[in-house]
Amino acid sequence: MAHIVVVGAGIGGMPAAYEMKEALNKIGKDHEVTVVSNVDYFHFVPSNPWVAVGWRTKEDISFKVGPYLNKKGINFVASGVKEIHPKENKLTLHNGHDLEYDYLLITTGPRLAFELVDGLGPDGHTHSVCHVDHAVEAYHAFEEFCKNPGPIVVGAVQGASCFGPAYEFAMILDTELRRRKIRDKVPMTFVTSEPYIGHLGLGGVGDSKGMLESEMRQRHIKWLTNAKTTKIEDGLMHVETVNSKGETEDTHEVAFKYAMMLPPFRGIPAVAQVEEMCNPMGFVMINDQQQNPTYKNIYSAGVCVAIPPVEATPVPCGTPKTGYLIESMVTAAIHNICHDILGEEPEKCGTWNAICLADMGDTGAAFVALPQIPPRNVQWMKKGKWVHTAKVMFEKYFMRKMKTGVSEPFYEKAFLKTLGITRLDGE
Repeated sequence: MAHIVVVGAGIGGMPAAYEMKEALNKIGKDHEVTVVSNVDYFHFVPSNPWVAVGWRTKEDISFKVGPYLNKKGINFVASGVKEIHPKENKLTLHNGHDLEYDYLLITTGPRLAFELVDGLGPDGHTHSVCHVDHAVEAYHAFEEFCKNPGPIVVGAVQGASCFGPAYEFAMILDTELRRRKIRDKVPMTFVTSEPYIGHLGLGGVGDSKGMLESEMRQRHIKWLTNAKTTKIEDGLMHVETVNSKGETEDTHEVAFKYAMMLPPFRGIPAVAQVEEMCNPMGFVMINDQQQNPTYKNIYSAGVCVAIPPVEATPVPCGTPKTGYLIESMVTAAIHNICHDILGEEPEKCGTWNAICLADMGDTGAAFVALPQIPPRNVQWMKKGKWVHTAKVMFEKYFMRKMKTGVSEPFYEKAFLKTLGITRLDGE
């Protein structure tokens, strides 16, 4: 009997648990799956920008995972991992218990490294939409802000690797402020480490640069690119903009009454401290089969894996890991663990395609990059109000999938058809 432990119950961990259990049932009924998480609930991260303006609540986009996992015969332990002991094949949990495994699948997501910029984050002077609890705090602060509005700054600091939510939140804020009829009282500035608007950590997708620049001009949102956020004080953001060589070209003091800045990501401590498993930033090193080269029975998928930047940029920009890419990683890892249990060589590789739906409040943009990292077989972007509808559809579909473990291929195909996609392999 093999015991597979999945660490994390998010967009990577939940599908991994369901797929793992289903795959194991096909090769033997005695195999066991356990999910370990530092929280007892799942939340749909892509909806966090909506939470931050009150269009969703935490309850709308989250649910307790234990009952749903248990219903599928999957164990659940609501305790974070304190230490990983790869040579002993066991975990030490924060609840004091040890948990042994035959295979470990790490899907923890990232640690939000606010401390890398002085004054950044909910404990400093800016808000975040990377976690639902932070988005709830951002919403309460936004309601107070609207009573006495002023300048807003939105963006992403150096080292950030997920830029889409920053663009979404800026546009959603603009839409909500106009609905409240106070947009004229709110100067907005977008501050990003990207070399240009619409880079997205991907080197751009289709005409993302032209489309997003046009959208921000229409919405009267100014921007600073190639920007290093050096320090954030109460109401004042210190920013350096650099040239193509990374040399400081100008300095800026950007005033704000409300700010949301995406932080750099790092590996969580329990993962990052394992010798020879992670890169210097604490992300799990993997081969093409999602397998750690040092510890062959450890696999990883999602935001916590090490992926090099798409290209060198004057200010460091990480590579995003989108939902479809994460599920592709998960499926590959599941297949390869099953191969190993059967004494076969791991052979499955993820497709690493990107499909992104960016809601802009009263419109939206869809980006497709097959594969995510250039050169690509397919890349395009389309804009329209239909994208908002598509994202709402996908939110409902994905929440249902996370509760039932059923992928419902009909709905997946219908969703992809909406985007004009018939295949995901780029052929």
